[in-house]
Amino acid sequence: MKVALFSAKSYERSFFSAANAPFGHEITYLEPRLTPETAPLAEHFPAVCIFVNDQVDADLMAQLAQGGTQLLALRSAGFNHVDLNAAEDLGLTVVRVPAYSPFAVAEHAVALILTLNRKTHRAYARVREGNFDLEGLLGFDIHGLTMGVVGTGKIGIEVARIMHGFGCQLLGYDPYPNPEAEKLGLHYVELDTLLAQSDIISLHSPLTPETYHLINADAINRLKPGAMLINTSRGALVDAAAAIEGLKSGQIGYLGLDVYEEEADLFFEDLSDRIIQDDIFARLLTFPNVVITGHQAFFTRNALRAIAETTLANIRDFEQTGQCANAIKSAHVTKS
Repeated sequence: MKVALFSAKSYERSFFSAANAPFGHEITYLEPRLTPETAPLAEHFPAVCIFVNDQVDADLMAQLAQGGTQLLALRSAGFNHVDLNAAEDLGLTVVRVPAYSPFAVAEHAVALILTLNRKTHRAYARVREGNFDLEGLLGFDIHGLTMGVVGTGKIGIEVARIMHGFGCQLLGYDPYPNPEAEKLGLHYVELDTLLAQSDIISLHSPLTPETYHLINADAINRLKPGAMLINTSRGALVDAAAAIEGLKSGQIGYLGLDVYEEEADLFFEDLSDRIIQDDIFARLLTFPNVVITGHQAFFTRNALRAIAETTLANIRDFEQTGQCANAIKSAHVTKS
């Protein structure tokens, strides 16, 4: 099947090219993001493959349909960046990668926890300059602390397992409790209780209207003072402006982000020779107790291989049968 793959990076090309051998799809790799301006590049491609920062609204969906697109293949589990109602109205099928490597994201969340605590990023820079002073590098024992996991699905449960291994007491919040989490000794509580009692909080919820700005000014005021907050899920779970106020007041003691609400114009690009125009993001970078990574939690060879293989299999299934087990069944479901 002819596939236009947008937002293609060199590291993705190698995995997709290797995984495509048994499928034989005709893949055209396109470096630009999918936008109204770049949509004409997709003309006459029955399949279009996009990543998380390719925002496909109703107008862009109509452009794709006019150009002959029948299938929109997402290289992600989440689909909040796609107008599913428009896809259904236009007769486009949308498929996704429901799981690739929960371990990759969970381990990155824990890496942020350890980095913020033991300040290894600052220590590394000091030692390279011959500075072996320990002032400002004081950390704390994670053993015995209370770990709050918001969302205990495939990724959240792996975070809980790792932190259980560190000797943490586990609290969880999820409308759909996971029996595997309870076997670890995790206690499900209301969100307010989790915020008030947790020393470290890690977010692993989908982005829905109900979870938008889940961590807002009110939620931050309910935090245990000085708590650590980690978000490797969706940027819009956290109100970044409110987080800045929480950092200034000390209510948030540590903040680790791999996602950011307005990341589309920042992440996955080299902007080192430019002035960042996002004032909120620029302000976050000034705090010594904030660590931000550029949406790399998924970025392991295991995950990239799984994403490529599942995406190409989705396209094959649609080409052969017009259906796919990983299709998003209805445009009238809650986005995640």
